[in-house]
Amino acid sequence: MAGKSSARKVRNEDINPCIEESDGSQKCMDAYNYEKSKCSAYFMRYKNCRKYWHAVMLERRRDGVKPDMPSAEERERIIMAAGGKPY
Repeated sequence: MAGKSSARKVRNEDINPCIEESDGSQKCMDAYNYEKSKCSAYFMRYKNCRKYWHAVMLERRRDGVKPDMPSAEERERIIMAAGGKPY
């Protein structure tokens, strides 16, 4: 049962801010027959996304803001305020 729960978390936009980047990496891998070297830009985008939102989460936790991870709607406002994705 734990596998199903974690799979739902991975696909939950309020919990996982990098679904789009993760999907892009997976589609690239599928398209290039799992030749990782062809997809390095997608991997970097995903890594930068995770790094950015992890820093936001730590800052919110430090400041006592709940929830630690902004909701999908709130993240959209943060991205708009930044003039687009900062990663």
